[in-house]
Amino acid sequence: MDSMLMKRAAQTAALTAALAMALPMPAQAQFGGLLRSRPSSSGKTANGCDDSSGKAAGRSVLGGVLGGLASRAGLPSFLPVPEVAGLLTDAIACKLEPKEQKQAADATLEATRGEEVGSTSTWTSETRKEVSGTSTVIGKTQLADGSTCMNVNDVIIVEGEETTVSKRMCKKPGAARYEIAQA
Repeated sequence: MDSMLMKRAAQTAALTAALAMALPMPAQAQFGGLLRSRPSSSGKTANGCDDSSGKAAGRSVLGGVLGGLASRAGLPSFLPVPEVAGLLTDAIACKLEPKEQKQAADATLEATRGEEVGSTSTWTSETRKEVSGTSTVIGKTQLADGSTCMNVNDVIIVEGEETTVSKRMCKKPGAARYEIAQA
């Protein structure tokens, strides 16, 4: 009798699992935190950027796909777009729309191009009022392997709120540009 009961319970559990997988899930369950207007506490910093480690390539692809879909729908994306990878930190990129991310990345390129300490480049958003930023080279060092590294401060102002991030950018011998150095 007990084995018959156990067999029946196992069949019921298997049927329930199969039905659960076959039925459509609500959008919130499918997309989790992507549809929330406020960041969740797990894996997010106070400013709403993802600070979890690993899977950077997946986040980059996902950011590009979702950013493109959101911009086609007329929604602000606030996900780092792949074109700015290596130039902007998530703490800056996630507060900017894709066009602003490109402007901020261009400012970083311009500030580092001259390789001069004190070089600054500014930008003002073409899409939103009260959004602007600067990139300033604050230090420069030469490494033993021939690479040149610079410390760059990025400052953005979004609707009166200032965010400052320092980043270390390096250029290997023969490379075309500086990129954020990995720790």
